Amino acid sequence: MTNGEYNNCYMYDVNYTEILAQGKVMADPQWPRVKCRHGWSYNFTEIPYATVATEQNWVCDDAALPTYAQSIFFLGAIVGGLLFGWVADRFGRIPALIGTNMMGLLAGVGTAFVSNFWEFAIMRFFVGFAFDNCFTMMYILVLEYVGPKYRTFVANMSIAIFFTGAACLLPWIAYFLADWKLLAIVTSAPLLLVIFTPFVVPESARWLVSQGKVEKAVGILKKLEKGNGRQVPPQTYQIFTDSCKRMQEQEAQNGKYSVLDLFKSPRLRRTTLLLIVIWMAISLVFDGHVRNVGSLGLDIFFTFTLACFTELPADTLLTVILDRFGRRWLACSSMVLSGVFSLLATVVPVGIYSAALAIMGRFFVNISYNIGLQWAAEVLPTVVRAQAVAFIHIMGYVASIIAPFVVYLANISQALPLIILGILGIIGGLLALLLPETLNHVLPQTLSDGEEFGRGQSIWDFPCLAKQVDGDEDEKRNADVEEVRSQAFVRGSQTGASLNASTGGELRSSILRRSTKSRNSTKL
Repeated sequence: MTNGEYNNCYMYDVNYTEILAQGKVMADPQWPRVKCRHGWSYNFTEIPYATVATEQNWVCDDAALPTYAQSIFFLGAIVGGLLFGWVADRFGRIPALIGTNMMGLLAGVGTAFVSNFWEFAIMRFFVGFAFDNCFTMMYILVLEYVGPKYRTFVANMSIAIFFTGAACLLPWIAYFLADWKLLAIVTSAPLLLVIFTPFVVPESARWLVSQGKVEKAVGILKKLEKGNGRQVPPQTYQIFTDSCKRMQEQEAQNGKYSVLDLFKSPRLRRTTLLLIVIWMAISLVFDGHVRNVGSLGLDIFFTFTLACFTELPADTLLTVILDRFGRRWLACSSMVLSGVFSLLATVVPVGIYSAALAIMGRFFVNISYNIGLQWAAEVLPTVVRAQAVAFIHIMGYVASIIAPFVVYLANISQALPLIILGILGIIGGLLALLLPETLNHVLPQTLSDGEEFGRGQSIWDFPCLAKQVDGDEDEKRNADVEEVRSQAFVRGSQTGASLNASTGGELRSSILRRSTKSRNSTKL
């Protein structure tokens, strides 16, 4: 006992029989101390079952081990993102989809049989390989078959409905199973269904075209035509084939560019660095809110469910307003509001008030996450777009490695994590004002376009208040934008926002990853 409080990690190194024989009944703080020798008893009031941390006594000097495991998980996410992105580009979406789900299945089930920290960390590393990729590969495949008119809707609402439903259900599966090993098996086992994918889902026709397999792509399209009960004129397929050949020629010309080219001119370098910093801030704030639900003073299962439910209204709202109000001010306002609500949560009593404000912070960072995913793909020039967005999203994973350590600061002060998340949210939101608006602008194609893109725009420009151009100019501009969108390579991850990339970026088809994952990685 120190200063009237019991120490959970140390005991006095004395002979208690002799001490009692001497008539002493009060401990002397000057007695020598040693680490506890007889184990620990745990309070299972909040989480009514044993976890890997309690079973293996990751407390006291080992209390940071779960935090290290989560960071190792995100290291796996970085490696897995690069690996399965390459597999998807080289061998196709279906092989990548099967590979990432099988990796998640094997490592997830293997987690239930670990006996020490390093075995657990290795399993988490390989589960990280499947992080996001286990569902976004299918997500990409679907979006590559969806026309431009419906992509924003499909990208946002599929996540809003299916991710939200599963995420809200997850804590209650954990609660009723009441066994972390069984939870690892039950939540991993459904990934086995991926083996049926080749029998029910065709390979991406867009990917086949990018590999020069035009005839095979046409064969798949004809099967879809028959399945949909539609009839496409033969000349349409001929036009499609000719168009594919032209796109391949364009890709051959663009193949000489890399991410490094973004840093060779001043304005494009500034834009790229801003995108990296803003996306890292968004990723860290989002993942921090996901992990901080246990420090809000309410039932963790209920709070986790409620926080995940914010994804539904956030995605729904964004689907309605994104193309009306633009990217810049929506990104700024949502990030700043996330930061403000996070800071307000630290000045009210812990419990329902602080939890409500923190959940509002989570709601607004959901919005900024989805905006950031799409915005990066629109700002960057076509010739390096896919590579650049992939790089920016990997930097988001790097930021997510820090998130568990930010949440761990709650052991020092319960308010510290929310203070850090709040400050980062406000800074990230204000930095977003320095990026160019993309709504109603033709996306940059070349590096020189990227260097000039946004020049002359003012921070105070609001797309919804812009003066209407004359009919001919407006029609021409919309036609140009629609042409770019019609060639878009769309990828959404966990956030689900559509990524409007043009043909050159699509044919390179590097996988555009979402950080975050963090969404499913929280261990209950």
